[in-house]
This record gives sequence, C-alpha cells and structure tokens, in this order.
Amino acid sequence: MDLYEYQARDIFAAHSVPVLPGRTASTPEEAAAVASEIGTAVVVKAQVKTGGRGKAGGVKLAKTPEEAQEKAAAILGMDIKGHTVHQVLVTQASGIAEEYYFSFLLDRANRTFLAMASAEGGMEIEQLAVERPEALARIPVDPIAGVDKAKALEIVTAARIPAEVADDAADAIVALWDTFVGEDATLVEVNPLVRSSDGDIIALDGKVTLDENAGFRHPGHAALVDKRAEDPLEAKAKAKDLNYVKLD
Repeated sequence: MDLYEYQARDIFAAHSVPVLPGRTASTPEEAAAVASEIGTAVVVKAQVKTGGRGKAGGVKLAKTPEEAQEKAAAILGMDIKGHTVHQVLVTQASGIAEEYYFSFLLDRANRTFLAMASAEGGMEIEQLAVERPEALARIPVDPIAGVDKAKALEIVTAARIPAEVADDAADAIVALWDTFVGEDATLVEVNPLVRSSDGDIIALDGKVTLDENAGFRHPGHAALVDKRAEDPLEAKAKAKDLNYVKLD
C-alpha cells in the first residue's frame, strides 16, 4: 500500500525522523488556518500518489495565510496524471542549502534489503540512475544486523554526503531504518533529504510503501487506506482475501 506524503510524514515523525511542522487541509479556509498556526511562510502541496506534482503546479509557496488560502484554492480539485487532489499538505517553508536522496527498499532480486543514497537529490532518481549511475550509492543491508550508527555512516560516506552534516544525516538514516522495519515497509524514500540554510537535516518529502501482508501486526494501517482513490475491483478482491492483478 502506497501512502500519501502527509501519511509518510506522520510515520516519520513517530520514528523521530526530522520533519517540518504542518498538517493537511481539505478546503482553502483550512489551509489558511494551518498557515496561521505555523506563523511563517508555508508550502502548499497537493496530496496525490504520483510524481510530477511540482511540474503540474501542485506545489506552491505562500508567504501569508491569505496566500495559502489562494494557493490551496488553485490546487484543490486539480487533476494530476489522472489523480484528483482532495487534500493539500501545508508545511513550514525551509531555506534549502543542499538536497540529498535516500531510500531503503526490498531488493527482491538479491533477497535482501538495499540502501540507496546520493548527494544529488531533488531530481527523479530514475533519471539520475540512468544519466549518472556513479552518483547513486547502492549499499546492501543485512536484515539481521540492520542499520546502526556505524552502518549509517558507511552509507553517508558512500553517497558522498558532506562531512559537516554526516553525523546528523546518519542519525536520520538510523531513524528511517527504524521506520522501515517498525512499519513493515517495502520502501521508505526521502527525496529530498535536505540540509537547511540553518544547517539542519530535514526529510522534506517522503514516500512509503507498506507490506499489506504484515497488516495483521499493524491494526492502525487500515485507517491509512483512502477509499476514494481505491480501485473498486481491488477493494472487492481484498475484501474476499484474494490476490488480484488487473490485466488488459
């Protein structure tokens, strides 16, 4: 099950991954209220389970609550690659000094876990992997040993993340591993993981895919399902405990 960004952010926060203050809004007025609570410039982001939101106009900066209301009104109801925007995430804006990429995923081909990291974040990782594969570090992770601070520092070094933020980046990676294992995820991705203008490491965007086969261990995961976006046939199959794959 793929999560929305705001759901990934909430899970990150629960596992001590550094994130920015913010919450969702379903109306322009709610967006203005969240911006007022935050009290600084905010970013209004469309919540859809697809990439390319920025290029489609689904991510906008707002300096005042009034602007946040205006931007949310423009984003809510948008169609982004066939996905209708029902909610926006309003978060505190952050000055960005550098952008990195990081993910943990299930490496099915090698039957293990894999960490992927790069000092060049922000762009599509598939594009980076094709154009500059040497810039993307791939580090196997032993499922039994897991990721402690020493392993996290090994990943940071392989990714060529600057030494001055290596320690904080490693702490974030350990917290992301706790998220990955603790939530029975098959993917935890942060793009970008940023160094703010204040020197802080922050998970600015997040993508999480949960293993539905482990749902019996996580009763709370059922509440993360968005019925509006669920395929009716897949929902019917799930209700009957069937594994269903739609073909042409």
